[in-house]
Amino acid sequence: MTRTDENLIMTSGEFAHLGEGSVAYLRKISSDDLRGRFPGLGEIAPGLELWALFAANGQPILLSDARDRALAGALENDLTPVAIH
Repeated sequence: MTRTDENLIMTSGEFAHLGEGSVAYLRKISSDDLRGRFPGLGEIAPGLELWALFAANGQPILLSDARDRALAGALENDLTPVAIH
């Protein structure tokens, strides 16, 4: 298959790796929703609103109680942060 500027097609494998190593997404998350997303996380109080930073592939990078600290973590790791709602 030939790719042209008019019709760029990505394979599902290419799409799955899009942004890997360069993009991270920032999301507000409740401590109630953390189980399963952050393996190895110890006990945490229920009902807390936290900020989570995830790699482009969905792997958790860090968890913070402050948005600016989560953003700083992305920048320190040379990742471009994007916010999702």
